[in-house]
Amino acid sequence: MKELTLSASQIAEIVGGEIRGDASRTINRVEGIRHAGANDLSFVSNKRYQKQLEASPAGVVLVCKELADTDTATRTLVVCGNVDLAFSKIVAVFAEEPPKFKAGVHPSAVVDPSVKLGADVSIGANAVIEEGAEIGDRTVIGAGCYIGHQVKIGADTLLYPNVTVMYRCRIGNKTIIHPGVVIGGDGFGFYPTPQGLAKVPQTGFVQIDDDVEIGANTTIDRARFGRTWIKSNAKIDNLVMVAHNAIIGESCIMVGQSAVAGSAELGRGVVLGGRAGINGHTVIGDGVQVAGTSNVQKSLPAGAVALGTPAESQHDYMWRFTTPSRLERLTKKFEALQAEVEELKKK
Repeated sequence: MKELTLSASQIAEIVGGEIRGDASRTINRVEGIRHAGANDLSFVSNKRYQKQLEASPAGVVLVCKELADTDTATRTLVVCGNVDLAFSKIVAVFAEEPPKFKAGVHPSAVVDPSVKLGADVSIGANAVIEEGAEIGDRTVIGAGCYIGHQVKIGADTLLYPNVTVMYRCRIGNKTIIHPGVVIGGDGFGFYPTPQGLAKVPQTGFVQIDDDVEIGANTTIDRARFGRTWIKSNAKIDNLVMVAHNAIIGESCIMVGQSAVAGSAELGRGVVLGGRAGINGHTVIGDGVQVAGTSNVQKSLPAGAVALGTPAESQHDYMWRFTTPSRLERLTKKFEALQAEVEELKKK
């Protein structure tokens, strides 16, 4: 982080917030609310963390409107409409510039003579780019990457070290792919024969559109035929699995260790929580939210919320989850009433 000093009034101007308390109070770094000190900026975006806010010595705190009346004797509050977004803006102010990669091909890289390189492309040490590949302007291919035959990568895309892109796959513009990602490995397909399991040929490719980000060690399998498709602006976390012929819609979010089985399709803006799973050949409508560790076994309409294994609606899940305790309470009431009836019979 940069060494920088900001006043509460400067912070409020950057984030468009309202000050409660001393506007001249200054901070010189950002920190989480539990670890922040008197010279730190922190944030609290939910009223349920009010006790942490009250216990914190943080000098300046970005807070939601529900916390605007918190005591300001020892701190300054900046009330924001969207606290998380506001804090991100301040973090960006303190952040160091990201490393810049020099244009050119490292002497240890192996680039086939047929490869088409755009302007100001950077190829890192020990990278391998096979015959017929095309790399767009200003794209960075990190150290140790493998780019297979006839792969096409757009402009302004960043592949961090040790990314593998297998043959004929396509990657769009302004996409970020983190270390260890494998794109275009064969889908998992076998069928039984008298001699054992025989491999089903995986003849398709993977298409990744513009402005996608893919986390470390994620795998996206080649299609059996046609394409496995990650549409624009999708954001995929670390250790995610996308199987052959799956389609991930625009602006989807897939949190760590979630998985989509073969030929499943996610609509626009779907959110999969950590370790959530989507069964093969299902269609998940726009805006669906799947809770972490849930397993979706059938198609879901747009806007649905799914929880549990097998996944079900929020209403059904809560009804089933709370039924045992409700039944226990009703049983106790029934027993009490039964005892009263028996006493009345004796009179």
